[in-house]
Parts: sequence; C-alpha cells; structure tokens
Amino acid sequence: MINSDILKADVQLGLIIIVKLLIRLITATLVTVLVSSCVEPGSSISLEDLDPESSMAWGATKFLEDDRFHSVSIAIYDQGKTYTGHFGELTPGAGNTPSDLTLYELGSVSKLFNGTLAAKAVLEGRIKLDDKVTEYLANAPGNHRYKNLSYYDKPILVRHLLTHTSGFPNIISGLDSKETFFKELSQIEISSVPGSNYSYSNTAPELMAYILEVAYQRAYPELLEGLFLSLNMKDTSYRLDAKQKTRLIKGYNGSGELMPNLHSSLWGGSVGLHSTSRDLIEFMRFQLENPNKPSNESRRELYSINSDYAVAYFWQSVREKEAVSYRHHGGIYGMQNWLMVYPEHGIGISVISNVSFNGVGNRLERLSNDLLSDLLRLRE
Repeated sequence: MINSDILKADVQLGLIIIVKLLIRLITATLVTVLVSSCVEPGSSISLEDLDPESSMAWGATKFLEDDRFHSVSIAIYDQGKTYTGHFGELTPGAGNTPSDLTLYELGSVSKLFNGTLAAKAVLEGRIKLDDKVTEYLANAPGNHRYKNLSYYDKPILVRHLLTHTSGFPNIISGLDSKETFFKELSQIEISSVPGSNYSYSNTAPELMAYILEVAYQRAYPELLEGLFLSLNMKDTSYRLDAKQKTRLIKGYNGSGELMPNLHSSLWGGSVGLHSTSRDLIEFMRFQLENPNKPSNESRRELYSINSDYAVAYFWQSVREKEAVSYRHHGGIYGMQNWLMVYPEHGIGISVISNVSFNGVGNRLERLSNDLLSDLLRLRE
C-alpha cells in the first residue's frame, strides 16, 4: 500500500518510496491487462444522434460520475479522422479543463516507443532478436561481469527483454543512477529458462534502452527525439523544457491527495515519457495509416501466453470478439491511461485521467471499449 504520509513529507521521493510505489502500480497494471477484454455495449445514444463527439461526451459523463475522478482526456483516430475531447477539471473546483496542450505522464505506455525503436533497429540490422544481451554489456559502466544473465547454458536474448520473458524481477533497487542499475543487474538471479515464462518487468525495458544506445552509438533520449520528429509528435519528450513544465499536470490518488510527478535517473525505457492527447493521435496514425515496416514489425507477436493473449515489442496483443487489439496500460503516481489500436478497423483510442488508484485501469478500459463499440455502430 502507498504510504501517503511519507509521500507528503518527502516530495523528492527516496529510492525506497519509488520502489514501493512502482511495485504497487505495475501490479495493478498486470491485473488490468489480464482481465478479459469483452467489449461493453457502448453508449445509450440512438444511432441517429450518434457521432464520435457525442460518444466521448457520454462516456466521459459516465466516467466522471465517480467523484474520485476529476478529469478525462480522450483521443480517437478513426480511419483518417481524428477527434479529441477533454472533460472535467484537472484541479477540483478550479474549472481548469484539460486541453490538447495538457501534458500527461504516460507511465508504462513509454514502453511502446522503446519497442518501436527496437523494431526499427531489427529491420535495419542494428540488433537481432536472438542476440545475447551480454553482447551489449562489454563496455557498460562499472566493469561488472554478467555471467548471471543466463539459466545454466540458456542466455537471456533481446527477444526476452521485449516480451517480459527474461526472468528479470519487476523492479531492481538500482533506480537512483545508471551505475547502480548495472551493479544490481550483475547480481540478478535467473531462476528459470529465459523465454519460458511471462513475468512483467520494468528492469528489462531499461536494459533494452541501453542496448539501443549501444547499437546506434547515440543516447536513448536522442533516439526518442528522432522518432518523435519523424512522427510529427512535437510535444512528446522524456525531459521537459521550461515551457513544457508549466503544462505538465499533477494528479491525485483515490483519497484526493495531490501526488508528485516521477523523477527518474534511468533511460526512460520503461516509464518517464510525457505527451499530449494530440501527439498520441500521431502515434496511432503511425500504427494504422499506410502500413509501414517499423509499425508492423513492432506489433509482430513474439511470445504467446495463450490462444487469446500474446506479446509483441512490448505491445500486448489481445484477441477479442470484435478484432485483435494491440494495447498498453500506463500507470504512475497520479495518472493512468490506456492506448489501444485496432488495425483491422483502422481505429485507435487513448484515454487518460489524472488520478491513480487500484481499479482506475479497469474503468478506463471500459470507457475505451464503449467508445470502440460506438465507432463500430456508426459503420452499420
């Protein structure tokens, strides 16, 4: 459980607090992801009166009936047409409705950009899915040895990082610096054959970000900036400039307490990116419009958990009644979001709220499903 008294007293967040918070939030993410994704009926709006704007308004009104929620931002890509809707108040009682300029923390949705860069690197021959991760650690800080990154003679491969099947723990204690990260990495104990079990990990994406740095001989934030530039995502970044910081909002927990923004000293491969609803539409456009090799590769399934659930380059692939969806949940101290794309229908949906507590992910997923149902009804 989150100790809110400690959080109030130490807004800078010590290492122990970060670990406890992230473990709680990622555990909630896993529960949400593995819940059955049966699409809800959608709004009660008649087909004659239905359009994307009214569907967003209906869904937001229903969502905000719970007074623990203060605001919600919705972004839709639908076969080339785009819509955004912003509802509620970022600060209760202040009347400050979010907008296309509102900057949110994306939490684990940051992993999707990591996966996109990895897919690009695979296509360019910079890395191979079956490369041993130790091949990229020869010059890592600290001169540590990494004989531990295998299970007997079965090494951890790049594909295992991308699919959460490396055997890494969710979080290691090396969150205060990259140097500490590598020290802790050299001491991890792998207790099963890599690639044999799915176990969600924030350690693996951070190592993946470092591997991309080695492969390209460029800093990971620079690789991200190049990706964002190519996708016309002008307001998405890991580190914010002074003007952007004024638009970065804070969020709340379920008790209405103001929560701090995340401060990470690692690469941003697992969490740490900031974006707007408008920019997330551009990412959905990249995934859905004019199919291209990097987007298709990033959604290629690399590990199957069961007949309905698989993992691509950090994407979670879910086979639903309506279509296959590719999705990811993001949760951080004061906000949560879902991003989903349905290539078969040419639909992408992003929903974000500046509140975080156990169950928010399920509510946002339900809102996304209602919106999808309405969009499909409009095609009848």
